[in-house]
This record gives sequence, structure tokens and C-alpha cells, in this order.
Amino acid sequence: MGGADRIIRILVAAVFAYLYFSGTVTGTLGLVLVVLGGVFVLTSLVSFCPLYTLVGLNTCPRKENSK
Repeated sequence: MGGADRIIRILVAAVFAYLYFSGTVTGTLGLVLVVLGGVFVLTSLVSFCPLYTLVGLNTCPRKENSK
């Protein structure tokens, strides 16, 4: 997972948390957003997203071989 992807996930998780804890989004949708935000933070911290593996995405920049 690339750095930009990690930052975006953390920002989206922060927005989800704000929406839930400010009372803007409540009920089942609010809980879903909090859980999804938690998953975003967790996958950002470990730099791995299982869903990316299933669909074949890779946002990590390629490392150049220096010979």
C-alpha cells in the first residue's frame, strides 16, 4: 500500500468518526461508518489491504533495481 493511499484512508476514517461522534450520522449507518473507519485505520497501520490482493491492485510505488 502506497503512502498516499494510507493518508487518504486515515483522513476518510477521521471524517467517518467525526460524522458519527458529532451525531450527524446515527443508527446502523453510523455504526457501519465507524467499523469501516476502523478497518481503514487498521489497514493503514499494517500497510496491507486484503481486498487489494483479491482484485489485483497495488498502490505501492515500484522499487527501481540499482545495478
